[in-house]
Order: sequence, then structure tokens, then C-alpha cells
Amino acid sequence: MPSQQGNINNDYLETLVASARPFLRGELEAIDKNLPSLIAVLRSVGAGECWHKHGSFLEHLVDIYRILKIWKAPDCVCLCGLFHSAYSNSYVNLAIFDPNTGQDVVRGHVGDAAEKLIHLFCIVPRQPLIHDDLLFKYSDQELVEHLKASDVSLRNAKEKGLFNAEEAWRKKINELLPADGLTVKHIKTGEDVGVSRRVVATFVMLTIADFSDQLFGFQDFLFNNSDGKLEFAGNSFSALWPGDGKPGLWMNSLSRMGAIYSLIAREEEIFIQERKTSAGAVGVGVNKERDEDIELPVPPVFENCTRILDAKEQIEGRDLYWEAVCGNSDGSKEKLEKAEELLLACIEKNPFVGEPHVVLGQIYLAKGKFEEAERQAGKGLMLLLEWGSPWDKRMSWEGWVAWTRVLYMKAKEKSWPQTSWGVLNLGLVR
Repeated sequence: MPSQQGNINNDYLETLVASARPFLRGELEAIDKNLPSLIAVLRSVGAGECWHKHGSFLEHLVDIYRILKIWKAPDCVCLCGLFHSAYSNSYVNLAIFDPNTGQDVVRGHVGDAAEKLIHLFCIVPRQPLIHDDLLFKYSDQELVEHLKASDVSLRNAKEKGLFNAEEAWRKKINELLPADGLTVKHIKTGEDVGVSRRVVATFVMLTIADFSDQLFGFQDFLFNNSDGKLEFAGNSFSALWPGDGKPGLWMNSLSRMGAIYSLIAREEEIFIQERKTSAGAVGVGVNKERDEDIELPVPPVFENCTRILDAKEQIEGRDLYWEAVCGNSDGSKEKLEKAEELLLACIEKNPFVGEPHVVLGQIYLAKGKFEEAERQAGKGLMLLLEWGSPWDKRMSWEGWVAWTRVLYMKAKEKSWPQTSWGVLNLGLVR
């Protein structure tokens, strides 16, 4: 667990801010010269008119593109995120392009590689593929053990040229997801569809981004997710949207997806390294039939997808945060002390989200504890930027980032307003 008192790497934080700045400023052409026109296309076919969980479908599509871009995903994957349910998919009815006639249209906008991913994403049975066939096959403890073992295996492969296909973690991932991929059933026609292992990994990463952007307390009511494991077991279809606004209990599930993504990415790296070693690395190129031209960057969340957040601690952390921000937010000295205590306990339970650090940073600013405020605001800003989406969805990601940057700047200046009007006057970040 990262120390809540740890120092912030300012160079890393500045790199994150630089990656996010074009999105924060709306300078979309600086990210991709075609991005403004692509968003205009999505708007023109009604994406902004479609309801989607936490807002409109258009907002969601742009958010997913942003998250994937911040995670340094390949362009074709980012574009898949931008159009990811354009023909509808196994989760939602959002066919803004006709699945029978719209492929050529979409291909003309995003290119062959991205359209292939978009189409696959829309026709594979993603719930069984990711949850039933992968996620639910592992316990939390097994994932922890396999992450440790795979780290050793990868180092042995890269540094010593040692390979052991009989290791438990490798045997299991290859049984669930063989090197030559899987055959699944088309969700509409029932036809066989081949999916490579790297595309499955890509869809796991896309699902992490997808869920992190759209899930909040409403889905917990819908699926009776009281244990925080997000197994979609319940059926409370009369749950009232948008619910109470609480952060959702999705982080245990996503930390598990991140672990599985790491296992697949590591097995892929070992697999390719072993092939190169056995062939003497001469004339060994990229096997496009296995989609080896699709890079598999590791998202920075959950400590680069190496940590599992316990479902129970996730709930306890969320509830501590909610009590702090809802029951102790009037600014009185006694309640600030209580909120500080609750937030410190929350961070111990769940160190992987930024908002508890941000609120704690404001408490320290109000108390004149500027060094502690700088640490907490810096940590909160780092986590918010790494996620590219908010955990506490009562405010937008852009809003959380802007507020946190104000806190971080004021902590560095060692100043904080002493009047209510002074707080309202905050805003500019130099």
C-alpha cells in the first residue's frame, strides 16, 4: 500500500497534467487533428441525445477516449473507445450506426484497424467473455499469488532467457485464454467469431475504462451489489435513477480485471520473447494474425494493475468517505476533526482513488497545515489524472481536477482564504 505520507513525484505529476491539459482546455485538435470532426460525426447521428448511465452517450464516448489516451493506448484502441458501442453491443441498445450498413461509414472515419475492433467489441458476448470465462475463474488470493509469480517469470524470461510453461499461473491463463485466441458466438447471429488473446486483453482494458466512467451507486441498487463484488446477481429494475449519488462499489471488480489484464500482457510478452529466443531472434517479426501489432500498455490504476482491492475494504472505505463529506461538511472545528479522522481511515482502506485525498487536503489547508495539504492534494491530483474519470461522480472529472489544482497551488503558496467570499473567489490556477 502506498504511504499516505509519501512524497509526490513532481515530474510525474507534471507529465500527467500535460497529458490531461488538452482535454481540460478543449484543445481536441492538439490530441488528434481528426478528433473534432469525429466528435461532430457522433453528435450528428444523435449520440448526444442518447441516455447513458451517468449522462449522455456522447459524453461517455469522449470520456472513454480521454481515459484510454491518458493510459497511452494505441490510436486504434482509443478510436475503438470513441465509437465503442456504435453498433450496440451485449450490454446496451445504442446502434447509432446500422450494424448492417454502417461499417463502411465508420471505417471511412476511423480506418480499418479501429473499425475491426469496434465491430468485434459490438458482436462478442462481452459479459460471458470477461466475467464468466475469466474474472469469475479466479479468487482474489489466486490473483495476488499469480501476479507475484508472473513478475518473477517475466524477469527470468527477459534477463535470463528462462521459460517454464508449467508454472501454475501460465498454465491457468493459457487454459482460459490460449495463445491462438478463442472462438465465441456472435451475440445476434450465433456464428463463430475468432478473437485473439491480445484483442481480449484490449477489451478487458476497455471495460475497465468503460465501467470506471459510468458506474456509480445507481448500478449497486439495480444489481443488489451490497457485497461489492459486482456479480450482476440482483434484479431491482425499479431502482430510481440517479440514486443517492454515492460512489459505486465497482473497484474490487476493476482491480481484478486489472490483474487479469496484467497476467495476459505478461504471458504475451513471455510468449513472444520465447519465440524470438528459440528462433535466434533473426527474421522474427510481428505476427499480425495474432494481432501482435496491438500494443498492450498497462493502465496506471491500482499501482499499474498489480493490486487487488478487497471487496469489504472497498465498502468500508466508501462509507467512511461518505460520512466524512456528507455528515461533517459544514466546516465547524469539531466536524473537521471528525472528517479528518474518517478520511484517514478511508485512505487506509482504499488508497486507489483521489477524492478522499482531495477533501483531506482542503481540511489541512483550513487548519494551516500546508505541507500535509500539499501532499494530500498532490496525491489526489495524481490519482484523478491517472484514472481520467471521477470516483465521486457528483462532480465532473474536469471539476475535480480544477478544484484539486487550486488546493495544490494554495498549499504550495502556504495560504488559504480566511473568509467565505475568499473561498468563492478561488479559481485561477497559474
